Amino acid sequence: MDDWDNNILETTEDILAALSHSRRIAVLGIKPATHRHKPAHSVPEFLQQQGYEIIPVPVYYPEVDQILGQKVYRRLTDVPGGVDIVDVFRKPADIPQHIPDLIAKRPTVVWFQKGIRNDMAARELARAGIKVVQDRCTAVEHRRLKRR
Repeated sequence: MDDWDNNILETTEDILAALSHSRRIAVLGIKPATHRHKPAHSVPEFLQQQGYEIIPVPVYYPEVDQILGQKVYRRLTDVPGGVDIVDVFRKPADIPQHIPDLIAKRPTVVWFQKGIRNDMAARELARAGIKVVQDRCTAVEHRRLKRR
């Protein structure tokens, strides 16, 4: 893809457009209710309350089989059907191990949450034709979208 850098979404307009066209969000690195004070639980919970379908894909917590009342999947490729956004709650250094799964799942957007940036991973995903948002909170952007 020659224009892969167009898949790196940086303007508020592009980011809000991606969010407004999305309904189904897989959350990679989601935390269970025992960690409800952490953004990796509270942000997906907020998004679910706003009407998004949340698909939990925790990295840890092997004993947990449901989060936010939804079945847990251990890998993105195990999630049935398509996914609009994969919302990533992982440290930047931990993202590369998920790239093959992300590319295989082919979501419309991979969204690295606030404070998470990995330019190498973003380039690789963008070259694969996947839009990427870095260092932005889906909950904050959803609130901004609703104010428009």
